[in-house]
Amino acid sequence: MDYHVTARRIDSHRSEAMTKEARIVLDTDMAGRLDAFNPAEMLLASLAACILKGTERIIPMLKFDLRGIEVSLRGVRQDAPPKMVQITYEIVVDSDETDQRIDLLHRNLQKYGTIYNTLAGATELSGTIRRKD
Repeated sequence: MDYHVTARRIDSHRSEAMTKEARIVLDTDMAGRLDAFNPAEMLLASLAACILKGTERIIPMLKFDLRGIEVSLRGVRQDAPPKMVQITYEIVVDSDETDQRIDLLHRNLQKYGTIYNTLAGATELSGTIRRKD
């Protein structure tokens, strides 16, 4: 599979990325913006989207009963050289499935996620999955 994204600077406060019929405003303002994702947040959002999309692919195969899912992520950035040195996540599932089946979902997400595996090869990546309280 190939992917294609283009991005352009609109002004000193914002840029945008486009693919297919979608557009995302990017925070490229040196002062930061509250209404857009900066590049590090986009990286974390990409991992979250990978986990969520993977869930949609996996639950029919596992016949997994899922009412909802949320992902929280945290990235730690090193200044020199600038890079993300650690990413942690927590997946919270709303499900009556057994703990073993929830763990099976997590293992499948780790094994088959494109963004997950790309990041796991480049930085320290770890996370947990749990049932919603």
